[in-house]
Amino acid sequence: MGPDRAALLQARMLEAARGDSAHDGQHVERVLRTALKLAEEETDVDLDLLTAACLLHDIGRPIQNADPTRSHAREGASLAQAFLLENGWDEDFARRAADCIRTHSFRANDPPVSLEARLLFDADKLDVCGALGVARTLLFQGRAGLPLYETDEQGRPVREAPESGETFFSEVERKLRKVHSGMYTKAGAREARRRLAALEDFTRALWEEIQ
Repeated sequence: MGPDRAALLQARMLEAARGDSAHDGQHVERVLRTALKLAEEETDVDLDLLTAACLLHDIGRPIQNADPTRSHAREGASLAQAFLLENGWDEDFARRAADCIRTHSFRANDPPVSLEARLLFDADKLDVCGALGVARTLLFQGRAGLPLYETDEQGRPVREAPESGETFFSEVERKLRKVHSGMYTKAGAREARRRLAALEDFTRALWEEIQ
């Protein structure tokens, strides 16, 4: 897939998701980069198809944000398929890309079928729950002027989440549990274990520092 076509796909996703900062261009690029890295071990993956699915995989998010009863995966699959057909991709390619996006939110009881869908699923999960997720949490908390941890009456840091929401620690621990399970490729599972170990080392060091 040439750079012009890839740019067209990413522009379409970002146009649809304008105002949704959780699914900006950096997120899309990270998912694509991670998916292509995971795909290096696979000999029969369609890289054009994987690229298209990665660049369009979250275009349905704003629809779900506006109406939680609607699925971003189903809505995104329909939007992506129509866009691909309108811009010169053939019907089979558009259908398979839509299938990848449709399985984006599936879980272990209904896993992605195609190799490209499995790679997309793993790459997106690694981005949301991996080390980059921790960095984004730190950045957001700093901008918002919120503490990275809750304190007790004596000013000592505590792990429990405050009534107003998750602490930094509880969010990281939740992400650790998620990233360690549910991968659909061997490369994805290895990367999850690597990031899990790195995150555990990071949180242990941070906890020791603030104490």
